[in-house]
Amino acid sequence: MSAQMYQRDPRAGLFLGGQRTSGAEIRDQNVMACQTVSNILKSSLGPVGLDKMLVDNVGDVTITNDGATILSLLEVSHPAARILVSLATQQDKEVGDGTTSVVLLASELLRRANELVRNKIHPTTVITGYRLACKEACRFMADQLSTKVDKLGRGCLVNVAKTSMSSKILAADDDFFAPMVVDAMLAVMTVNPRGEKKYPVKAVNVLKAHGKSARESFMVKGYALNCTVASQAMKTRIQGAKIACLDINLAKQRMHLGVHITIDDPEQLEAIRARESEITLERVRKILATGANVILTTKGIDDLCLKEFIEAGAMAVRRCRKEDLRRIARATGGTMISSLANLEGEETFEASSLGHAEEVVQERISDDELILVKGTKVVSSSSIILRGANDYMLDEMERALHDALSIVKRTLESGSVVPGGGAVETALSIYLENFATTLGSREQLAIAEFANALLTIPKTLSMNAAKDSTDLVAKLRAYHNAAQAAPTSDPKRKLMFYGLDLLKGEVVDNREAGVLEPTISKIKSLKSALEAATSLLRIDDSIVVQPEERGGGDDGHGH
Repeated sequence: MSAQMYQRDPRAGLFLGGQRTSGAEIRDQNVMACQTVSNILKSSLGPVGLDKMLVDNVGDVTITNDGATILSLLEVSHPAARILVSLATQQDKEVGDGTTSVVLLASELLRRANELVRNKIHPTTVITGYRLACKEACRFMADQLSTKVDKLGRGCLVNVAKTSMSSKILAADDDFFAPMVVDAMLAVMTVNPRGEKKYPVKAVNVLKAHGKSARESFMVKGYALNCTVASQAMKTRIQGAKIACLDINLAKQRMHLGVHITIDDPEQLEAIRARESEITLERVRKILATGANVILTTKGIDDLCLKEFIEAGAMAVRRCRKEDLRRIARATGGTMISSLANLEGEETFEASSLGHAEEVVQERISDDELILVKGTKVVSSSSIILRGANDYMLDEMERALHDALSIVKRTLESGSVVPGGGAVETALSIYLENFATTLGSREQLAIAEFANALLTIPKTLSMNAAKDSTDLVAKLRAYHNAAQAAPTSDPKRKLMFYGLDLLKGEVVDNREAGVLEPTISKIKSLKSALEAATSLLRIDDSIVVQPEERGGGDDGHGH
């Protein structure tokens, strides 16, 4: 079908030449591209998944098994595969975890849909069937499989965090990190004006410090800054801190470039110089006059101003990261000030823009000095200081922590969990197969394929664990089938929560074993995978316009 198009061809319309691929060919290409991407991720799924080492064009090495990180570092050129990359990124933003499984699911759905289209079933029918299957699956998951967090208590949150960490570098120390993550998330709870409880992941600041072992990481109630005080003569501990967050350079004002002043009296030159230093000192005094005793700025502070601060007994920190200051301003109820000028054009500093905290201290951790803002007034914040052997390890630990924090946040906000370890996928697969047989329309084929596609998760999990996937998945399906066939009061209904234990290679009750995931993450990943698969399935034509060639002739300059 690929036909070269030129302007002479009456059907080509506006094209100046390009490549057109349509029908089965473009579908096969899309499936191929998505399979390639998902095969890269396949072996990194699950608690026994392997890591990938990615080296970028500068030679920086990243070692990770976080789906979204791997995909964001790949230079993917095929447009269909790019959709999967953005899918993983979106899942990472929305839920924080489950990025690998969502990509595997999407590419499997697409592959099976393509098989159906080959067998003369129209793509629209397949899409309708998939939509119906996804809707039913989400309903079944919310009704039958999920358990309210209140029933399971705090242990449930710790287990959710452990499940998220099990596939990451922190798996060995999850008994240490999981409670820490839960405490950090519970510490940052806020209630918004509508009365909903919110747990902002960003309020937990993660800092990395070299040295010692992972188990020597610790959590601090308060916000940690990776900076030091500007001068050794300053106090390193201030109780009842009033914090000014500035985005101003507190250095001597110089004349702007290109400003010429003609002077006939050399004493005037001295006066101008004195005024230059006076301008900044006035600013500093205005800030100190409001009672500020901790000054944080993103820019520099020169010696002249430092002297003022030291004499006033205040603590000044320069060159902080802007986003850190924004968070501190939000947590302490202050405002970040980028200019002291008010609407009248005069320079003022209001006391209302100061933030309040119980104490600000500088502490020494390993080789670094950290500044901790403790007891913030408005939003409580917490920081986790990670210790580890080298940079790669610390980076990977930070990614694992971010995933665990996001998952705990989702669990706390949505309030229900489902068993992990392939239990949900198997249960949905059995349910949808039975559901498909009740339909008399063509959609039942698509629903049956959707059911089979879900099994790719437990299959991949057991394959990565070097276990016999056929045997394990068959056993798991038998359990779930028995559970769904049993009447409501039958003890066999308990079999619904059975999933894989990959370390022992057997089927266990994952709700008892504490392998849990938030329901919302499963529902989101099903919906996102469906969206990605359907948007690619709709494509039946691809037209690539060829880039215009640069004039290769001589341009008269000998180039």
